[in-house]
Amino acid sequence: MSETGADDRAVGVPDAFQRLWTPHRMVYIGGENKPADDSAEQCPFCLGGESDDEAALVVHRGEHAFVVLNLYPYSPGHLLVCPYRHVSDWTEVTDAERDETSRLTQTAMRTVRRVSAPHGFNLGMNQGAVAGAGIAAHLHAHVVPRWAGDANFLPVVGRTKAVPQLLGDTWRLLRSAWGDLDPRPDAT
Repeated sequence: MSETGADDRAVGVPDAFQRLWTPHRMVYIGGENKPADDSAEQCPFCLGGESDDEAALVVHRGEHAFVVLNLYPYSPGHLLVCPYRHVSDWTEVTDAERDETSRLTQTAMRTVRRVSAPHGFNLGMNQGAVAGAGIAAHLHAHVVPRWAGDANFLPVVGRTKAVPQLLGDTWRLLRSAWGDLDPRPDAT
């Protein structure tokens, strides 16, 4: 018998690969948590913006935007910076939303650097479903920490990401480190 409980003799000679089972990702792959429509009432960012911080994985709340851990991260510490207002296009945000989103993105980078010392970052916004936005109806900026060698065969061949840290552990580290990092280091 194999680690999965299957009879290896029934399927041929087992290979030498270790298996990383991530059945929780089927919810994401199958679209089970996708909003039924584009309304604010269905939007996970609108709902998350009103929820308990730890339960919703909100790392920081500003006046116009908040920072939340990505529920389906590309890497540990993958953060999303979201305006509270249900808006889908970067050209439609207010000046205050734009400024705070930018400041929070900078602070997110500083915080992740302090907590886990990544070698680099990917920053970006996917505008529209065809551009890759999973939740296209609510604008959000990705802050994705990167390490040398973190991209390997697993996401390409197996369509799976190995994330070596639980979301709750990442949330606690980032939340505690966030407080003493001023989003505007030049502020006096």
